[in-house]
Amino acid sequence: MKRETFGSRLGFLLVSAGCAIGIGNVWKFPFITGLYGGGVFVLFYLLFLIIMGAPVLTMELAVGRASRRSAVQGYQVLEKPGQKWHIHGWFCIIGCALLMMYYTTVSGWILSYFVKFLTGGFVYSGMDSAAVSEQVSGVFGSMLASPAEMILFMAITVIGGFLVCSFGLQSGLERVTKVMMIGLLALIVILAIHSLTLPGAAEGVRFYLLPDFGRAMEQGIFSVITAAMNQAFFTLSLGIGSMEIFGSYMSKDQTLGGEALRICGLDTFVALMAGLIIFPACFSFNVQPDAGPSLIFITLPNIFVGMAGGRIWGTLFFLFMTFASFSTVIAVFEMLIASLMDLLGWNRRKTSLILCIFMLVASLPCVFGYNIWSSLHLIGGRDVLDSEDFIVSNLLLPIGALVYLLFCCTKWGWGFDKYLEEANTGSGFKISPALRPFLQFVVPILILVILIAGLV
Repeated sequence: MKRETFGSRLGFLLVSAGCAIGIGNVWKFPFITGLYGGGVFVLFYLLFLIIMGAPVLTMELAVGRASRRSAVQGYQVLEKPGQKWHIHGWFCIIGCALLMMYYTTVSGWILSYFVKFLTGGFVYSGMDSAAVSEQVSGVFGSMLASPAEMILFMAITVIGGFLVCSFGLQSGLERVTKVMMIGLLALIVILAIHSLTLPGAAEGVRFYLLPDFGRAMEQGIFSVITAAMNQAFFTLSLGIGSMEIFGSYMSKDQTLGGEALRICGLDTFVALMAGLIIFPACFSFNVQPDAGPSLIFITLPNIFVGMAGGRIWGTLFFLFMTFASFSTVIAVFEMLIASLMDLLGWNRRKTSLILCIFMLVASLPCVFGYNIWSSLHLIGGRDVLDSEDFIVSNLLLPIGALVYLLFCCTKWGWGFDKYLEEANTGSGFKISPALRPFLQFVVPILILVILIAGLV
């Protein structure tokens, strides 16, 4: 079967960035930036993104582009006879499936809120602010308590995602992601400009982006550094083959170092702009910014309800969030589809249908974990969603990234010279051979720090 390819370089960049850009850019990055000293944190984050995140991204892309295969067969093509690196490819497939088992539920929450704002579900006339706040908080609780509502929007996300992918790489994934990403970038700029015009917005911007060493020292400089390291690593979703698959579709016209930096740049732009939406709005309405679901589904809706034209701004914000989450969903679905097509020889339509049915069933435990299975606690007392996220984020991502790094940089794997040749093929920024010791010894230690910190 002839390997599909991207129709354009822009398509590759937007699809790859769409995979990296997700919910975490909005509900985590702005909060921890404010907590860890604003500009101080951002500087450390950018440093680790360049010295750790981008190099590992080039390795995952290099395995894909050199092999022209998905995770399992990608290793098999490049590994030496008798080696077992391809076993990690199976864990990549498991990791992507497990990620989608809860990510599709959260994407469904976002889609539900978009519909609610669009249809006037958050219009509360004649109520005082305390009553409105109680109503807004109750919407999130009511949604979690309703399996029917959560299943409906999860199913729309799953079916919609596989439907897009079933049309093929160029006609489905690339074409739809281009539209969504351009819309996402336009929406985030519009929303940020609006937030910056609110009363008191300047104070929020100062808190968010100006370096505050006093605030950083309150948290401890080591905590700031480790938080920046974690964010720089997890923002790219490295280690489970979700980026490797796009390497297998890309041309050899551009070097991987340059493309990795562009993907990192788009991802960082969205994360920084999300903060310019959230902090000015929070300071304008004297609301403490939070992290996680409460920020997206309680704090920000409260702010939108209270501002002039709030229904419009709330609708636009959740449309932006829908694009951000759905671009990740279809990108990871593509990895699963391509893996089964490579391994089993199925066509795209058949693979999409079978995976769609599987994902609809596999996503139900996360949905039920908030209602009929709410008493179920798994890893360390975590609920279903947090347990699934723990396995993916704290184990499979860092361990997988370490495997890709060792495979590309050691003589026991593909080898540094072959990786470097693939990464530097094409025009653009080239990785220096002098970085070999740094990539072989320093970056693995950084990833081990992330892994250990996630387990203690």
